[in-house]
Amino acid sequence: MASSEQKLVEENGSVISSLLDKAKGFIAEKLANIPTPEATVDDVDFKGVSRQGVDYHAKVSVKNPYSQSIPICQISYILKSATRTIASGTIPDPGSLVGKGTTVLDVPVKVAYGIAVNLMKDIGSDWDIDYQLDIGLTIDIPVVGDITIPVSTKGEIKLPSLRDFF
Repeated sequence: MASSEQKLVEENGSVISSLLDKAKGFIAEKLANIPTPEATVDDVDFKGVSRQGVDYHAKVSVKNPYSQSIPICQISYILKSATRTIASGTIPDPGSLVGKGTTVLDVPVKVAYGIAVNLMKDIGSDWDIDYQLDIGLTIDIPVVGDITIPVSTKGEIKLPSLRDFF
């Protein structure tokens, strides 16, 4: 009698396991097809010189496919020149994305004076540096949870001249 009960328990366990596997597959497929916001970097520009360093600002456009606004948990960034990191940081809780629209985010990037001076020594007479800006936009999508949208751009950016300091 114990063997027939054991066999019934094993069969029921197998059916439940099969159902759970199917449910996991269904959920994974649905989550893979959920639309996510799309981000692009529109512009990276020199803004000025402050007491802390040289200020640049990146304009990031984010399209939200949902009718509800979505909270932005944080924005992280890394600014590189010739594979060398020249600035990095995190902006906590920068607001939210408007529903069914495009939100333009201003991402301030500060380059410390020491690094800016070293870059000035390394460049030629054109005062341009090649850069790569990597941004991670972490948002909180209901039911799915936190996701990070990576966006990257490359280009040339002007370094400040002496007149920008005075």
